[in-house]
Amino acid sequence: MEMRASHILVKDKSLADKLYLELKGGANFQALARRYSTCPSKEKGGDLGWFKEGAMVKEFEEATKRLSYGAISRPVRTQFGYHIIKKTGTR
Repeated sequence: MEMRASHILVKDKSLADKLYLELKGGANFQALARRYSTCPSKEKGGDLGWFKEGAMVKEFEEATKRLSYGAISRPVRTQFGYHIIKKTGTR
């Protein structure tokens, strides 16, 4: 199985919580990713493309698996910081 996701990666939990609330209020995911994410994927609105199981760190992958298509996760902590994940596909 492959999944596709976008994310916003930040170092600070309080910023991650703030962005999550903005997204739940209708903010544009891609715009927030371009503005706040520290990951190079921010240039593509946070899009990470397709990835196979085992390609991402465990916490990120498990959170992505639990999401339904189009859903946005609460902030997920990994060794890289706090991710807000949007699942954009499964195949």
